[in-house]
Amino acid sequence: MVQSSVLGFPRIGVLRDLKKANEAYWGGKLSQADLLAEGKRLRLAHWKIQKDAGVDIIPSNDFAHYDHVLDHIQLFNAVPERYTSQKLDPIDEYFAMGRGHQKGGVDVPALEMVKWFDSNYHYVKPTLQDNQTFSLAKDPKPVREFLEAKEAGILTRPVLVGPVSFLALGKADRGSSVNPITLLDKLVPVYVELLKALKAAGAESVQIDEPVLVFDLAPEIKNAFRPAYEAIGALGSAAPEIVVATYFGDIVHNFDILPAFANVKGIHVDLVRNPEQLEAVIKQLGPTQVLSAGVVDGRNIWKNNFAKSIELLQTAIKTLGAERIIVATSSSLLHTPHTLASEKKLPAEVYEWFSFAVEKVKEVAILAKAVVDPESVKAELEANAATVKARSESARTNDPKVKERQASVTPEMHNRKSPFDARYSQQKTHLKLPLFPTTTIGSFPQTQQIRVQRNKFTKGEISAEEYDDFIKKEIDLAISIQDELDLDVYVHGEPERNDMVQYFGERLTGYVFTTHAWVQSYGSRCVRPPIIVGDISRPAPMTVKESKYAASVSKKPMKGMLTGPVTCLRWSFPRNDVHQSVQCQQLALALRDEVVDLEKNGIFVIQVDEPALREGLPLRKGSERDAYLQWAVDSFKLATAGVEDSTQIHSHFCYSEFQDFFHAIAALDADVLSIENSKSDAKLLKVFIDESYPRHIGPGVYDIHSPRVPAEAEFKQRIQEMLQFLRPDQLWINPDCGLKTRQWDEVKGALTHMVNAAKYFREQYKDKA
Repeated sequence: MVQSSVLGFPRIGVLRDLKKANEAYWGGKLSQADLLAEGKRLRLAHWKIQKDAGVDIIPSNDFAHYDHVLDHIQLFNAVPERYTSQKLDPIDEYFAMGRGHQKGGVDVPALEMVKWFDSNYHYVKPTLQDNQTFSLAKDPKPVREFLEAKEAGILTRPVLVGPVSFLALGKADRGSSVNPITLLDKLVPVYVELLKALKAAGAESVQIDEPVLVFDLAPEIKNAFRPAYEAIGALGSAAPEIVVATYFGDIVHNFDILPAFANVKGIHVDLVRNPEQLEAVIKQLGPTQVLSAGVVDGRNIWKNNFAKSIELLQTAIKTLGAERIIVATSSSLLHTPHTLASEKKLPAEVYEWFSFAVEKVKEVAILAKAVVDPESVKAELEANAATVKARSESARTNDPKVKERQASVTPEMHNRKSPFDARYSQQKTHLKLPLFPTTTIGSFPQTQQIRVQRNKFTKGEISAEEYDDFIKKEIDLAISIQDELDLDVYVHGEPERNDMVQYFGERLTGYVFTTHAWVQSYGSRCVRPPIIVGDISRPAPMTVKESKYAASVSKKPMKGMLTGPVTCLRWSFPRNDVHQSVQCQQLALALRDEVVDLEKNGIFVIQVDEPALREGLPLRKGSERDAYLQWAVDSFKLATAGVEDSTQIHSHFCYSEFQDFFHAIAALDADVLSIENSKSDAKLLKVFIDESYPRHIGPGVYDIHSPRVPAEAEFKQRIQEMLQFLRPDQLWINPDCGLKTRQWDEVKGALTHMVNAAKYFREQYKDKA
């Protein structure tokens, strides 16, 4: 018998129920008891969906109110002392680590949050001390949620982040120098204790995620697997059976680690991302070990091609036998929307091409039956084959004019007219900016009033003229506040924009859009990625009207705001029938037209955001990474190189750890880079000195993911740290990221302190300018 398995299910619910509950709790509108009850309701609903679909192995402990890695920080009592010393309730302590806490006399910032591998999900980074200890929390969450499912009549497989990955994905706290992996001997006994507790609760198997196995690993991390899993394996029948899960890449380069897993029941591999690893992995399995074959895509929304998946599965069955195969999702379905059934407005043709989490669960169950008894699912197989064929033949996917324009792209189109020094000389005269110029990253708070008016306009309850008038008033408000704050480069605040990718996708051909296909990005932040279904082009200007108006009523330079081609691609659900480089170049050509039109309409500072550039970086060094960086950089340059030297091109990145591909960052040739940096060590900026980076940089000086308002002294301290690594004439002062999710009182308070700090240093360095 072939079993079916899901590695994890989306947490947020059909209508972003978890987001709404969390935010109501944070706002004092929902009690803690009601918040926890809503979490339980969602877990039970998700387990029932999977059981009703016929899935054999259903996950538990995949649910988190904020982040699953943060769950483990609390589970192992690895909470930094600055939080434990506040004596907060456990759920408030948990949220304080995720988003900061500034009330009731408590003022603590959030822990660092970074991208989960190459996805758009963010996890909270374990932050460890030189004297770090670990112990198992009372009433451990994995045990509690396993028993919760068991009580409902559903036997689940608890999911844990593995000990090596937990440490390898962590970091030393500020003021500490510990290498996290050296803490393994202290952490593994806690896993042993937890596994015993799960066994005692009735768990038959446990999924231990070790996703770092897809990385090129340092020797000390490679060497950590053997002692960790020997200790776990030594439990024998005192622990549940273990399946070690990897995803987002292949593990062939780490085959020398696999003997460490000699005592585990099975290994899971991602056969969507790297199907070519299958036969090599099979050869590495022990004589009775099970292969969990990840053939249903946990990262994208396209309907599974059953014929291709069955071919892969039959290859495995031929060698291992059906009883040693588990049909599974490639990764957790966390990265996919909840259900396609909620979508009532998609074109009928493309609706049939998609599969969201609820539908993917069914695909897993169908495939498990198909490989042993195809007649039992004959109708489903035939329907799937018809859909796959129809998509491949659809006229919707191909635009000859787009392909013709791509064919006409020349190498010269990727380069600005002059080198940076010559450009900056013109920009300095044209823009008249002071030392330590201040700006924001683009968006201002999306208030309830803005959302209501946008919803009314979408429903046709107000006219386009009425909506335009409302947007102009919001732009006027944003500019008046920036006047009051005395920023140096303004933004229009983006009140007309729903999302930094969806907004552009709605104005481009080749996209379709959903109404309820939300995906968790971090905490309560959810995004609704558009879907690329065909060739992409720009029928008309997308942002010129609002930016032109904002410039006309502003006394300072106005910054036009665009989302870059790589980010538009990465934060959409991309096509899986055309290489991503082709889609990215199409986006670059569309944005090139927009950049040129902004300049023609009086916008001489233009920011083209690429927060997803690092996210798309292949996880391992080598030819695949080199090829990605080449087409990604070329796409950015193609989008931005059509302007005059006096126009200043900015770009923004949601990370500061780019030492290993700094050459690509430099190759973008942006005049100003802004980077998320407030929770990172300023020493990471040393790369700009080491590489003699000539252009300008704005490392974020405060964390916009938290409602906390830093004191002016904190801003001064951060700027002083940055000046150890950056020249005064090189440094811009700005927040980490856009301010869309914040409240106006938070924004005004933080930006007032930020501008005052910049003016302080401007005065200090005025004779050195």
